[in-house]
Amino acid sequence: MTARVLVVDDILANVRLLEARLTADYFEVLTARNGPEALEIASQERPDIILLDVMMPGMDGFEVCRRLKAAPETQHIPVIMVTALDHPSDRVQGLEAGADDFLTKPVDDIALITRVKNLARLKTLNDEMVMRATTGEQLGLASREEMRLATADHRGKLLLVDDRERSARRLVEALAEEHEAEIEADPQNALFRLPDGGFDVLMVSLSLDQADGLRLCSQVRSLERTRHMPIIIMVEPGDDARLLRGLEMGVNDYLVRPIDTAEMLARVRTQIRRKRYSDYLRNRLEESVEAAIIDPLTGLYNRRYMETHMRTLAKDALESGRPLSILIADIDFFKLVNDTHGHDVGDRVLRDFAARLKRNTRGIDLACRYGGEEFVLILPDTDLGRAFQVGERIRQNVAAEPFPIGEGGAQIKVTASVGVAALEYPDDTAESILKRADQALYCAKRDGRNRVVADAA
Repeated sequence: MTARVLVVDDILANVRLLEARLTADYFEVLTARNGPEALEIASQERPDIILLDVMMPGMDGFEVCRRLKAAPETQHIPVIMVTALDHPSDRVQGLEAGADDFLTKPVDDIALITRVKNLARLKTLNDEMVMRATTGEQLGLASREEMRLATADHRGKLLLVDDRERSARRLVEALAEEHEAEIEADPQNALFRLPDGGFDVLMVSLSLDQADGLRLCSQVRSLERTRHMPIIIMVEPGDDARLLRGLEMGVNDYLVRPIDTAEMLARVRTQIRRKRYSDYLRNRLEESVEAAIIDPLTGLYNRRYMETHMRTLAKDALESGRPLSILIADIDFFKLVNDTHGHDVGDRVLRDFAARLKRNTRGIDLACRYGGEEFVLILPDTDLGRAFQVGERIRQNVAAEPFPIGEGGAQIKVTASVGVAALEYPDDTAESILKRADQALYCAKRDGRNRVVADAA
């Protein structure tokens, strides 16, 4: 994949070298020669990745990174620190400033491209969710304060996969300062535990005696329920080939043995922070999708979803030769309820009616609010006679038990009229069946209401 990369370095030769390497892999490259210029370009151009030199005069890379992560418009741009400093304390300082990764000079070409691609892939996914979440915020579904609160807690639960008991115990004891950590020596058991274990991060040793840690990483990435799990691998010095394989398959970060405790804690915090953010966006996206297909008052599917799904069900029924029926139910004299008792009571009646409708349907049936006081029930694998029985059961349930309308046990009697139609002809469509059900409903109302009428076709 391609991306826009901002290269920041005060030495022109370093800028040109990184620019040439990235351009050769079809990345679009922007450049800056100092911290203030980098901040301005990042704010205006919103690059996908920032490669940031640490040792710059005036404002060093750590300060630039802190300012990038503090600004709302740039805080989610991944930052890779490029530095000649190779002491663990320097990496910890960068991670605490908000850096997402490190490259050590002289920069290895494969490591450069692999890490840029990996972070760009994550940013693309998050950008899509940010766009949806922003739309949701405009619709009142989310807020920046909610996002801040949802992502504030960086304590987490980790699963450490390592079959060297003594070293694993030392790591768990160090992690216990900030997190809850569990050890699993068997990768297959780890794979079973991950989906339902409530884990935030998976740490995998690539020095397992009886298994291949990279295979576990690959399996985690391939499963739907674990593919977004942050993975940190632990590698031996010089094991660059397996490290790069891990980064290519989507491993999020790595630690080189012997593991520095402060660096490990900083990298885990970074992954948990990123996971909290991604989880928040994913939840907002799910809520926005739900809001697009669910009627907010009754909790039933809305008309737009019904019309799309109904066509699919009708097409499948025609192709398979299986029955399909559609039922339309309408609350009798509903305008009188609103006029007499007010719209709050009317809304309560609609919610109660929807609940009764759902109680009298199967899991495969599709219950929808068609509009106003009209409801549609789509019944797969149901012929006209059986659909009539369902309609009659719903009508009796509505008429038999008064609807509560407020404090003190106040109730009102409500009835419903129902029209039923079924798939009858080879050229039938969802629309034609629905039209016949609507005509049957008209007959039910014309003939006195509180009754079920089946289309005679």
